[in-house]
Amino acid sequence: MTTIDLKSNLLFLECLIHVDPATLSKPKKKWHSAFTTIYCSRRFSSLVVKSQTPIKQKPNLVLPHSSQSHVSLDVIQENSHFQIDQTSLIELVKDKKIERLQKHDGVDGVASSLGTDTEAGISGNADDIARRQEAFGSNTYKKPATKSLFYFVIEAFKDLTIMILLGCAALSLGFGIKEHGLKEGWYDGGSIFVAVFLVIAVSAIGDQVPADGLFLNGHSLQVDESSMTGESDHVEVNRSHNPFLLSGTKVADGYARMLVTSVGMNTTWGQMMSQISRDTDETTPLQARLNKLTSSIGKVGLAVAFLVLVVLLVRYFTGNTTDEFGNREFNGSKTKRDDIINAVVGIVAAAVTIVVVAIPEGLPLAVTLTLAYSMKRMMADQAMVRKLSACETMGSATTICTDKTGTLTLNQMKVTKFWLGQESMDEIEGVSSISPFVVDLFHQAVGLNTTGSVYKASSGSSEYEFSGSPTEKAILSWSVMDLKMDMEKMKQSFAVLQVEAFNSQKKRSGVLIGKNVDDTVHVHWKGAAEMILAMCSSFYDASGMVKVLDEGEKMKFEQIIQGMAASSLRCIAFAHKQVQEEEYEALKEQKKLKEENLTLLGLVGIKDPCRPGVKKAVEDCQYAGVNIKMITGDNVFTARAIATECGILRNGEDMAKGVVVEGEEFRNYTHQERMEKVDKIRVMARSSPFDKLLMVQCLKQKGHVVAVTGDGTNDAPALKEADIGLSMGIQGTEVAKESSDIVILDDNFASVATVLRWGRCVYTNIQKFIQFQLTVNVAALCINFVAAVSAGEVPLTAVQLLWVNLIMDTLGALALATERPTKELMEKPPVGRTEPLITNIMWRNLLAQAFYQIAVLLTLQFRGESIFGVTERVNDTLIFNTFVLCQVFNEFNARKLEKKNVFEGIHKNKLFIGIIGITILLQVVMVEFLKKFADTERLNWGQWATCIGIAAMAWPIGWVVKCIPVPEKPFFSYLKWRK
Repeated sequence: MTTIDLKSNLLFLECLIHVDPATLSKPKKKWHSAFTTIYCSRRFSSLVVKSQTPIKQKPNLVLPHSSQSHVSLDVIQENSHFQIDQTSLIELVKDKKIERLQKHDGVDGVASSLGTDTEAGISGNADDIARRQEAFGSNTYKKPATKSLFYFVIEAFKDLTIMILLGCAALSLGFGIKEHGLKEGWYDGGSIFVAVFLVIAVSAIGDQVPADGLFLNGHSLQVDESSMTGESDHVEVNRSHNPFLLSGTKVADGYARMLVTSVGMNTTWGQMMSQISRDTDETTPLQARLNKLTSSIGKVGLAVAFLVLVVLLVRYFTGNTTDEFGNREFNGSKTKRDDIINAVVGIVAAAVTIVVVAIPEGLPLAVTLTLAYSMKRMMADQAMVRKLSACETMGSATTICTDKTGTLTLNQMKVTKFWLGQESMDEIEGVSSISPFVVDLFHQAVGLNTTGSVYKASSGSSEYEFSGSPTEKAILSWSVMDLKMDMEKMKQSFAVLQVEAFNSQKKRSGVLIGKNVDDTVHVHWKGAAEMILAMCSSFYDASGMVKVLDEGEKMKFEQIIQGMAASSLRCIAFAHKQVQEEEYEALKEQKKLKEENLTLLGLVGIKDPCRPGVKKAVEDCQYAGVNIKMITGDNVFTARAIATECGILRNGEDMAKGVVVEGEEFRNYTHQERMEKVDKIRVMARSSPFDKLLMVQCLKQKGHVVAVTGDGTNDAPALKEADIGLSMGIQGTEVAKESSDIVILDDNFASVATVLRWGRCVYTNIQKFIQFQLTVNVAALCINFVAAVSAGEVPLTAVQLLWVNLIMDTLGALALATERPTKELMEKPPVGRTEPLITNIMWRNLLAQAFYQIAVLLTLQFRGESIFGVTERVNDTLIFNTFVLCQVFNEFNARKLEKKNVFEGIHKNKLFIGIIGITILLQVVMVEFLKKFADTERLNWGQWATCIGIAAMAWPIGWVVKCIPVPEKPFFSYLKWRK
């Protein structure tokens, strides 16, 4: 429905006015008059404000006329309560664009549009709150829907392997009756927040900002936005330059009153929560490969089983099968009905056995055991795995997107450069060579012009605790530790007369102090080096001499400052001047500090140093073919310098176009441009949480397997979106940890490289086990197929197959899962998403061993009785025993997919040796002591030696086969190309 235009409004009003009063009763006349007045005023007011948002309600207005008739008209009530929509409010605070705020006439204009009094707030009555809640929502976060047991049961039944095995189990049960007479949990997640809708909020130190909003008034408000931006420096919030407040941030200093603009899911915090709380049914790269593998094997098994079923039925009904006495089993109408049914049941049972043999039902269990064992070992390497599948996914990672602060760096600002005059501290022979007068001035400049504090645990202790912003703590620590400053002594020796707090526009702070001993007055300034340098006309050298700061000298200082900035140092300058008594009186009246003709004390360079070992870890990842991208909220210069120091950028590479970009630039690309340039980008500076998320999405669309490191709430969406999310255990917020798959306990990127190595180890171990198990399955399938078609029966019984398929698989998985990471793993390129799970090397090893086993076991099946002169039952036992021992010897071959020496490092893997011993022991028990259960006969020493000798041939065959080169291109890709 469209809004009634001016003409229709006038026509409607005319209709109302020209209703014949004679036809109305007295009460109805009053009602008509009141309605006309109200409607006219509301309609004209809505036309003035040009409201275009019709309210959802559409009441049917009935005008009373005579008792015989009435007029029915539809009236659209327009929502003219708020002159600014929710989307505009969200973007206003999220983008932090002061220009956009000015278009709404500043904070007062926004308050007016919201119908809010900046002093009294909202009216607070029920109707007003209801209207606001309908328009802007409530300050609550959506809770993810719970999943019932039935949901997980249905999901499980979608697996083709499960369906096939259940069908086989049902058939087996039915045949057995004919012939012989849950635990799942659900997660009820989501945090419950008290539903609060405030328009004016009062903030004090330590408070968490409850919603997005705009600064109204307050004093010296400093906000810790590290949970949202990842950057540790406190942000000054004021009315003029940065009035934007984000939910989830904390008040570090000062206080304020704010105008709430967005609540609940509409806040920046809420939007990030919606990103991380959504349900993602995305499978990992390995899960996708395993699903494809088991599906293919299942189809092959079904096809072979169907073929066996058809062949055996044809052989039976054509009279080509005989019983144990040599008589034909099927003689047409002479054969009893029960005999036919029993024969058909036996044939179907043989086909079902083929299916059971073909499907690797032990594979999911083996993979889980491998991941669980590796997860336990990774804990010792400072990696706590929260999601089991993340272990193997990390092995496929092609790109790691890492943040800077706290991961690549220590998140501990530290003074690393000190210039006194034009000499650096490296050129000066320690603090003792500096004039005591200059050192004393530095003590005053640092100890009295600061918002931080120094605390000493006890008088005899040498340990200090520093509080304040990271920059303040760094300067205080340097002054106490290197310049031997006594904070308490400074406070007792001087009186603070006047303070000018740090201003984000002037980028400096100042203090006027009086010396108690001689009543002299001094002014000290501290701030951005270029700002302080512009206020100075002279400078101190190390001996305390004052030198003139002419243009030539000033240029030298500017070069020093630029050099420090190029080295990713934050340059802070100190300036001092003694104020004469008459000048002090004038400044006192003006309530100002002296700002010109100061003397430059010195410069300090502060940086967040890189963690030890980070550069080596980055090089290891790059050597392994994994791209490292740094995404940070810092400026381009700092980001480029840190990236170069860490080895993410190489010399000269940072100058190439498109390698270093800003978040806004990346955000403004078209989708096609982003997809073209995302691979080239190494560093993204000045990025928002959504820029990081956007990059992860682009990389995934290009086929990359993406790992993301992060520690703040701002990193949560990207951590959730990534294939592997790695959060920091020390600095990381709870939201970041909940969104991640792996928690790095020591916050060190070097541990990320260790996780990558472990991921590749897990992936390789799973490949080893798949090669080992498929060798078993291929051999067993072929043997049973040939035997079933030729002889009408299978040589391996159900119990023997259970032992081979389950117990051997489980023990084999444990044995191969215990292999530790090796250096060779980092010499290969990442497998990514498209590489096949079974490589050409695995096919070579697998088929060679399977063909050998098939050849030997079929020889035993058809010629074993005559060769060894044994009965049929003993021959079947020889087949079973040889088959199992072949797998034991082949397990050694599976330890090394490419290396010829399969015994390398085996003495270090005691668990592998122990599992092999247990497997052999259990096989002896099966053959020698569980004859009835396993359907076996005892073997003599000669027969055991023969079985062992045949099985031991797997070792030389494996050595010879590994000498055969194979192409890197997958075998099956040639078939696809031909198609």
